[in-house]
Amino acid sequence: MALPPSTANWHWKNKNVTKWGQEWFERELKDLTVKGDIEDESLTITSVSEVDGDIELGQRKSKLITIYDCKVSLSWEGKAKDGSEVKGRLDIPEVSHEVTVDKLSEYSYNWILSSPSTPAAQALIAMAKVRGPPILEAVFDRFPVALIETHGRDLTVSADPSRSGTPAPTGNANASSTSAPVASGSTTPASAPVKKDQPKAGNTTTVTVEASFMAAADDLFGLLTDEKRIPMWTRANAKSDAKPGTDYSLFGGGVMGKYVSLEPPTKIVQTWALQSPTWPSGHIGTLTTTFDQSSDSTKVTLTLEGVPLGQEDEIRRNIEGY
Repeated sequence: MALPPSTANWHWKNKNVTKWGQEWFERELKDLTVKGDIEDESLTITSVSEVDGDIELGQRKSKLITIYDCKVSLSWEGKAKDGSEVKGRLDIPEVSHEVTVDKLSEYSYNWILSSPSTPAAQALIAMAKVRGPPILEAVFDRFPVALIETHGRDLTVSADPSRSGTPAPTGNANASSTSAPVASGSTTPASAPVKKDQPKAGNTTTVTVEASFMAAADDLFGLLTDEKRIPMWTRANAKSDAKPGTDYSLFGGGVMGKYVSLEPPTKIVQTWALQSPTWPSGHIGTLTTTFDQSSDSTKVTLTLEGVPLGQEDEIRRNIEGY
């Protein structure tokens, strides 16, 4: 007789997916390109030469846990601003759950030049050091999500596996027969997950977070709205034209909405839709950010209206964290 889901999911289970993870990195990192301001100046990842480390998915007490710590080495080729061909290697000593999800430390990048060192070649590497990390880290952010989506079903007897701190699948993730049970794809009656009642749009509250920064208001305003600067704090791709009525997206599409109004450098009003299984489908909140600059600091107040009841603590932690 099979154990009931509540009991079966409580025990520790583990699945080694190192080979799958290596192939995932090889596929997703290859052909990534970083472009400079000068025409034709660019650097492209040509191959993944090494993914060294174990990659596992574990489950205990009904929670899926991504367990991985890898050294990743990449080969790259580029064209410098003087037209010369440049080649080299990039070593990333640690790509792990602790860095990607828990944010316990930052990524380290070791750019190595294998072709002759010239001023133009060094300028290319300098450009890649600035513009490369946000592009690479957007890929690393997708890895734990893909790991759970692909292998979560093999460890979970019934629905709603999750881990506090592990990114949830975004709304534009591809559904497949190997998707984790947190996705809403088709399943057979025998394996259909138990669907929790989602909060109705009317059952909402407001979350307000305040913080002071030793920075000018206009600098902070730009940090939150400039498409090129947003990845500095989100560590993921962003879309932002910073004009009323335009769409924006943060965290690689995890948060999406429209700018309602912008009053630089004192106020931003934008709609806010969280792409999460726990956020009601189609529900939209409104985030108002104000900047109050004094002689030596700026007070930033973020007020998110329309937060579904029961999610206010999680939303507050997320806002405070970022």
